[in-house]
Amino acid sequence: MDDIFRTAGVEGRLHARCLDCDGEFGWCADEPVVLSSVMKVPLVLEFARQVAAGQLDATDRVRATAADRLGGVGTAGCLDDVEYSLRDAAYLALTISDNTAADLLFDRVGIENVRSLVRELGLTQTRIEGSIRDILYSMAEDIGARDLHEFARRYPESSAAEVLGTRAVDPLRTTASTARDMTRLLRLIGRDEAGPPEACGWVRDLMRQQAFGHRLPAGFPPGTDIWSKTGTLPGIRNDIGVVGYPDGSRYAIAVFTVSHILAGRQPAVDRAIGDAARLAVERIVHGLPATTSHGRRCAAS
Repeated sequence: MDDIFRTAGVEGRLHARCLDCDGEFGWCADEPVVLSSVMKVPLVLEFARQVAAGQLDATDRVRATAADRLGGVGTAGCLDDVEYSLRDAAYLALTISDNTAADLLFDRVGIENVRSLVRELGLTQTRIEGSIRDILYSMAEDIGARDLHEFARRYPESSAAEVLGTRAVDPLRTTASTARDMTRLLRLIGRDEAGPPEACGWVRDLMRQQAFGHRLPAGFPPGTDIWSKTGTLPGIRNDIGVVGYPDGSRYAIAVFTVSHILAGRQPAVDRAIGDAARLAVERIVHGLPATTSHGRRCAAS
């Protein structure tokens, strides 16, 4: 595992667990990690739970105006206003990681309700500081930009030290968790224990449609059923998901990486996430008590 991450030039944190027994494997699994867009999973789960409870109508409309659009993929980068349903906002948030769709969903679902969900599910090391726009605003503020427009202009000229010193990429000052907490979340969703079965099933179906298959899914052969969600920020590349084999075995895996360069494309890191995920599944010892830990423990764990 150390060779995989070192060769890719990153520090890695990882946890994998069997969905059907207490077998697990960890590598710095209890060290704080930046969630980035991985936090869209509990966001959409809370939305699905509220819909199932009759608290929200999934077909209600929201509008992405110029004030909402942050730039990036999906409606976040549109030049004109876009209108869609709440359930389509959830679809865009999980499948193409549309930040504006996620923010509009946060506005309707409520950040406090997402925090309450995290506590209810026993994710004791997970902290939701705010929405996606809050993360980007904090980054802009930390490099001295007055707004997101100035941030977009100044970012390409910013040094790695400036960007990597912002709150957005510091797990102690932004939305964060641990790899172990995230596999617990995945296991609960996978076993229909994170909410009504229809809510959990819908979240799984959306995650199966994620457009980015070059990280965790790349480590597994055709024929495996994979539902996953990436997260990306400067120096941060993550992926969490569940891999189901044809024999019926299922594994929750969370891989988080940190590098010290700002390159937008880092295919070696993306491949390393898949390789590490596959190796972690191979290292799981099945049928052991849940309190048993395997793999490396970091000093910060």
